[in-house]
Amino acid sequence: MSIQQFIESEVKSNDVVLFMKGSPQFPQCGFSGQVVQILDHIGVPYKGLNVLESAELRDGIKQYSNWPTIPQLYVKGEFIGGCDIVREMFQAGELQKLMTDNGIQVQQAAG
Repeated sequence: MSIQQFIESEVKSNDVVLFMKGSPQFPQCGFSGQVVQILDHIGVPYKGLNVLESAELRDGIKQYSNWPTIPQLYVKGEFIGGCDIVREMFQAGELQKLMTDNGIQVQQAAG
């Protein structure tokens, strides 16, 4: 299986996938950490893939998305964006709407 096939498989077989530096439990960069905090805050289940474990994966995901930076968030097979885009969408309520529109349960924040 090529790295592109692996990425395609992960993106298609998981509702929410985050290609990140580090793991959801131990993010290895601030931007990855911010996206993890946002996803944890809205309470959606997701799969985190650590690009630091494989140069092939790190380079492959950039080619797959044609996006130069990591983290990269995918929802239902669609590339959403990196940290800035995810943060802006979250603050505007658009990320939560995207999740619910795709049938992914989000936790409603108290308040």
